[in-house]
Amino acid sequence: MRELFLLSDDMIFLNHGSFGACPKPVFKAYQDWQLKLERQPVEFIDQSRDFIINMKRVRIKLAEELGARPDDLVGVTNATEGLNIVAQSLKLEPGDEILTSDHEYGALEKTWELVSNRTGAKVIEVEIPLPLVSEPAFSKVIIDAMTERTKVLFLSHGTSPTALVFPIKRVVDEARARGIITVIDGAHVPSLIDLNLNDLDADFYAGNCHKWMMAPKGSAFLWARRDVQTMLEPLVISHGWIPQSGGPEQKGPFGNSRFIDCFEVRGTRDPAAWLSIPAALEFMKQHNWGEFAKHSDLLARKTAETISRLTGIPLFGSPNYCAPQMVAIPLPECDVEDLKRQLYETFSIEVPVFRWKGHCILRISIQAYNTKEDVTRLIEALTKILKL
Repeated sequence: MRELFLLSDDMIFLNHGSFGACPKPVFKAYQDWQLKLERQPVEFIDQSRDFIINMKRVRIKLAEELGARPDDLVGVTNATEGLNIVAQSLKLEPGDEILTSDHEYGALEKTWELVSNRTGAKVIEVEIPLPLVSEPAFSKVIIDAMTERTKVLFLSHGTSPTALVFPIKRVVDEARARGIITVIDGAHVPSLIDLNLNDLDADFYAGNCHKWMMAPKGSAFLWARRDVQTMLEPLVISHGWIPQSGGPEQKGPFGNSRFIDCFEVRGTRDPAAWLSIPAALEFMKQHNWGEFAKHSDLLARKTAETISRLTGIPLFGSPNYCAPQMVAIPLPECDVEDLKRQLYETFSIEVPVFRWKGHCILRISIQAYNTKEDVTRLIEALTKILKL
C-alpha cells in the first residue's frame, strides 16, 4: 500500500496518529477542489450558488459514517478548534467546576485554563488508575469526582499521550442524569474506533478526519446534540451569523439551521479539505480498509509487547483499552529529545518520543503502508540506543 501514499521513501513513518497521511487519490480530489475554486472563485464561494450544496453533501456522507444526523455536525479545521468553540461558548461562573482527566491533550488543557481564568470556574483533574484494565475502574474515579458544582465533564475518547480508549458511555450517561454538560475530545477516533454519535449521546463531540480517515489536513467536525446547539457561538463572526432568538429550529440567513449557517458560512476560505472527505471514505471502501486495519493493529500490538518485554515495563492498559493501531509504550528513563533525534537522524524513523507525568514514552502508529521490516528496524534501533 506504500505506493498509494505520498510519504517520502527515505524514512520509516510510524507517526500516522499525529497528522495522518493522505492517499494519492484523496489528495488528487483535494487538488481538484482547489482548482475548481481558483477557476471560478465567486461561483465556488458565493453562498447563493454551489457552496451550500457542496458543504451539505459532505455532512450527509460524514453523518452516515459517524451515526449522526447531517444537521448536527459542522466542519472545522481540527478538533482543537471545535472544542474551543464549545469551551469558549459555555456560560460558566466562579465556583463552577470542569471535571477532566490527567490524560488530556495539551492544547485543550490550555483551552480550559483560559476559560477558567476568564470565568473563575475551576478545573478538577482526576487521576486515572494505570494500567487501565476495566470500565468500572475508570468510571468509578470519574463519577466519584462529580459534585453539585460540576458543570462540565471533558474527556478524551482516545487519549493522545497514552493512546488509551476511555470507556466513556457510562460516565456520559451519569453526567446527563446530573445535568452536567459533556464535552468529548474524539480527535483520534474517526475511522479508528467504532463510533455512533447518536448512541453515545454526549452533548458535544469533536473529531479529526485528517488522521485515521486519511482526509487532507484541515478537515474535522464538531457535533452537537440538537437541544444544546443554541449554546454555541462561533469564534469568528461572519456572514452566517444572526442573533440567537429561538430554539434549534431557528433558520440561518442561508436556509440552513442557525447552527449550520453560523459555522459553515465564514466568508473567504478554502474548504477543499472538508470537501475531500467523501473521497477519503470512498478510498477506504474500495480498498476494504477494515482488513488492513486489523493487520496494522496486530502489528502494532506485537511490536508494543516485544518492546515491553525488552524493557520489563508494562503497557498503560490491557488490550481492550489500548487504541487500535496506536500504542504508547513506556520506556526506561532516557533523554527523550535525544532519543527522538537519534531515531530520525541515524535510523530514518519518524516516531514521537516524549515525557508525560514522569514516564518516557514512545508512541507508535501503524497504518497499512507500514511493514514488519519497519517495526523490526525500530526495535533494533531502540535496542542499540537504549542498550536493552
